[in-house]
Amino acid sequence: MRHLELLRELALRGSVTAVAKATHRTPSAVSQQLKIAGREFGMALVEPSGRGLRLTEAGRLLAEGGADIAAAIAQVQARWDRFRGEPSGVVTVAALPSAATFLFADVMRRLESTAISLQCSDFDIAEVEFADLAVDSDIVIAHSFTTARPSGAGTLTVVPLALEPLDIAMAADHPLAERETVRPEDLLEWEWIGVPKGYPFDSVVESVERFTGVPMNVVQRLRDNRLVESLVAGSRRLAVLPRFTTPTGGGLVLRELTGIPSRRHLSAMVRPDKAERLAVRHVLQAFREVAQGVEERHRRSAGPVVTD
Repeated sequence: MRHLELLRELALRGSVTAVAKATHRTPSAVSQQLKIAGREFGMALVEPSGRGLRLTEAGRLLAEGGADIAAAIAQVQARWDRFRGEPSGVVTVAALPSAATFLFADVMRRLESTAISLQCSDFDIAEVEFADLAVDSDIVIAHSFTTARPSGAGTLTVVPLALEPLDIAMAADHPLAERETVRPEDLLEWEWIGVPKGYPFDSVVESVERFTGVPMNVVQRLRDNRLVESLVAGSRRLAVLPRFTTPTGGGLVLRELTGIPSRRHLSAMVRPDKAERLAVRHVLQAFREVAQGVEERHRRSAGPVVTD
């Protein structure tokens, strides 16, 4: 069992160094355990790869067996929780900040009467990097511009939460603010405050470029939405911001972009073994209900989106 768990950790984390850090061992101790496992199973389970090690075909087979065992243990835990009558324990959640802003507080309130405790973290990273957080977090809330399944999700269980419009943000006295909606061709002459490459918001800018055939003038690339809001409100520059969490006030307005897709999928990603836990399922349902409630409220109030 120890050997299978170690091989599974290597498959999940990709390097001996990462396994050592996660399991509070030294890299040399992990390497030694892998050698012992190879001797006991009677064949090589790892092989050199650059400066590190990677699983052989035999190692991958046993790592998959370790994942199967982890899922089976989680199923037993789920049945035990149901027998006891309630889900319980700590559920760790990693999320992008803009989704956490409208999800965490309401989900925590829903869990106050349960024996579940949430341990939350926020990460402002590129879309493809969120899947890696599932190694250490029970639930990862990520976003994608194209589908409900974020890039890199692989074998992770993906639960769609909401579909959020991405609007064009501008100062309240901007010439485009007089319009209820804006078209791609309306955006060409203005400077932009963008986000780093690989972030879903940047996909909107790229879509405008493809639609018009004209490159956009992105003068800044920033991660923090609050910072982007303040810079847009005090200038003639434009930006893409999410509708659900862009706050009112400060002389900022949002306008819907027509003619091209301008929205993001918000989804929860979970490792299959962790998805078996009753507490994780309970928290996932809470996130789904809160997200859908927010989406429905915004849908009912659809129309000119003004936040000043």
